[in-house]
Amino acid sequence: MPDTIAPTDVPHADGSLTDAADGLVWAVSCTPGHRPVQLSARQAAQRLDGEAVRGAEPDGTWTWLHYDVVHTASRARVEAIARLTEEARATLAGTDRGARLEAEGDLVYGALPAFDDSMLDDDTNVSAWRFAVLPDLLITTRRHPVPALGAAYRWLQRDETPRTPAEIVDRTLLEFADSVRRNIATLDDQLDRAEDLLLTLDQHTDFGRISGLIGKVRRRSTELRRVISPVDRIFHSEDLELPEWAEDDIRDRSQRQIHAALDDLLALQDRARSLQDELASGQAEETNRRLYTVSVVTTLMLPATFVTGFFGMNTGGMFLASGAMGTVEAGGVCFLFMVITWLLLKFAKLL
Repeated sequence: MPDTIAPTDVPHADGSLTDAADGLVWAVSCTPGHRPVQLSARQAAQRLDGEAVRGAEPDGTWTWLHYDVVHTASRARVEAIARLTEEARATLAGTDRGARLEAEGDLVYGALPAFDDSMLDDDTNVSAWRFAVLPDLLITTRRHPVPALGAAYRWLQRDETPRTPAEIVDRTLLEFADSVRRNIATLDDQLDRAEDLLLTLDQHTDFGRISGLIGKVRRRSTELRRVISPVDRIFHSEDLELPEWAEDDIRDRSQRQIHAALDDLLALQDRARSLQDELASGQAEETNRRLYTVSVVTTLMLPATFVTGFFGMNTGGMFLASGAMGTVEAGGVCFLFMVITWLLLKFAKLL
């Protein structure tokens, strides 16, 4: 592994560096109240092996190592970390996208969802990032650029170093929840447009467009719910017992953030269902109006149909057959019967 990792390289969407060494994207040493310090690859390896010289650094210093485990070398390095349990190492190097959160003693590890781009469209794919955290060490891995991790890294560079690495996990989940809320806001705007069209319902209303807007919102909100609900269940699990040092950051605050995003999403889905019901009601009303018009026209034409059928009989002594104005007179009879039918419908309050 090379001796240095260039912190000045151009970062990708998640803050990763262009020339990462063997999949090690960044390595920083963090002391609460101070700016983080970039570590060389050799120093990062020493931290993993627990070879840091005791007393050489201030108390409370912890290390954050971030790996791109697409690299074979980085997977091998992660799987060889002696300070982690076998299960934690398997989680860091794994490919499963399912959400999980486990704790063993002071160690907390798991896999959590993230979006693999900047949420610029509705086709954003959901990936996963993995972590293992001890009081003095945070290891994160991913296979695709994760903007939430990059945002947490930039936050760490701008502000004072947090007390524990658990706050980085919390910050990443906060960025993920904010991304969900931004997506919800976009979907909510689409529902506003659909609602405006429904409120101005007339014979020229484009029901197909309204249905497309609502369907798009319901489809995307369902996808988001499938991502957030498992995470919310994990944090509410009674079997999850986190160490005291990580309880406040990883469970309490993160749980509130994810649950709030889920509440917003459920409210959006309820609104979409309400608009879908209103749309169905509007479509049924429009269908009934058209059927009513057809029924009235058909009813008014029934007498005329009877008269034309009667005069069309090929029999002797046909009424009005000998006069020069027979056709006009027959037309007048048809019109008279239509007027009589219309009056009867009005009298019966059917019109």
